[in-house]
Amino acid sequence: MNILDLVVGKPIKTSDERAEQIGPTQGIPIFGLDALSSAAYGPEAALSLLIPLGLLGVRYIVPISAAIITLLVIVFFSYRQTIAAYPSGGGSYTVARFNLGAPAGLLAAAALLTDYILTAAVGISAGVGALVSAVPSLLPHTVSLCVSILIVITVLNLRGVREAGSAFAVPTYLFVGTLLITIIAGVLRVLLSGGHPIPAVPLPLPPPVTEAISYWLLLKVFASGCTALTGVEAVSNGVRAFREPTVKNAQRTLTVIIFLLAVLLAGISYLVKTYGMVATDPGEPGYQSVLSMLAAAVFGKGLFYYLTIGSILVVLSLSANTAFADFPRLCRAIAQNNYLPHAFGYRGRRLVYTYGIVALAVLCGGVLILFGGVTDRLIPLYAIGAFLAFTLSQSGMVMHGGTNAVRIG
Repeated sequence: MNILDLVVGKPIKTSDERAEQIGPTQGIPIFGLDALSSAAYGPEAALSLLIPLGLLGVRYIVPISAAIITLLVIVFFSYRQTIAAYPSGGGSYTVARFNLGAPAGLLAAAALLTDYILTAAVGISAGVGALVSAVPSLLPHTVSLCVSILIVITVLNLRGVREAGSAFAVPTYLFVGTLLITIIAGVLRVLLSGGHPIPAVPLPLPPPVTEAISYWLLLKVFASGCTALTGVEAVSNGVRAFREPTVKNAQRTLTVIIFLLAVLLAGISYLVKTYGMVATDPGEPGYQSVLSMLAAAVFGKGLFYYLTIGSILVVLSLSANTAFADFPRLCRAIAQNNYLPHAFGYRGRRLVYTYGIVALAVLCGGVLILFGGVTDRLIPLYAIGAFLAFTLSQSGMVMHGGTNAVRIG
């Protein structure tokens, strides 16, 4: 056995391709990791902007989360239609190209490719950042840790879709399971206490009010909270990875991902308001993440607390896998239209688009090194691609629906 066989596995015959296709169970960790992991930073991104309002700001988190979940549901129905209308994959790029023209399609493609590079970089840097905050002595090794995790994820994806799904299944389901248990237990405590639960561990004291509420501030909070929507387009880009019935399996996977994300966002926002949790400043001593405060308030800092925090750290680091699942497939779709070298459409020894995986790894590594593996430096760039792709996709599906209506009429 040579080194290549040992690292990425023995070649798979094209005739065995069907065995490499996946169902909803494996599709959730492969295509849903980025979206689900956003429950760990979406609510906190919103709450952080409410810090100047002190305890008063907490009351706004539920209506803002409700608005975000409403938008999530709208996007969900749109992408379900996208999967059915364009089962060959390509997501926003394919929709925009067919309905809005080639320039809009290329704009969507550029936005998505940029978004996937930053998705991988942000996911890895957020996980390493959380680890470094827990073990400050690792701070000088931030970039090295980021690159090491990137290499592991790259190798796992080069080994094939099915193996990647199996490798990421345990941390994904552990993350979702521990958060759901925390939410259910927290709601039960609220009900048993008559709506006034006592935290198992004292919460940080709310800061003094230094700013008045305004519509502009609430809009900024909503926009920051919408980072929880990143990654929901992943299934529509990788429909061809699913086994028959392809469209049904892709839609089921998307449905489960969106349902779980909506439940997590709703549960977290409700408990944050009920317990009166105020976000802490990441740049100040004594910083605690919202999920850390929530888990400690419900269960105390025992074994389950550390299991929950551990699963969050791992999932944040591995959420980059969604980009590795979609970036190569999007490159293939673009290459088929002669806008990228045809090499991106060739499958390697493990029936994955090797050139796309390697290109993403190199570009992501460059971004991590350039920005020092610091998440806060990447987030502003991260949002642009996701929302531009959403907008073009939704606009394209409106045109698609109108065209079909005219034909039927």
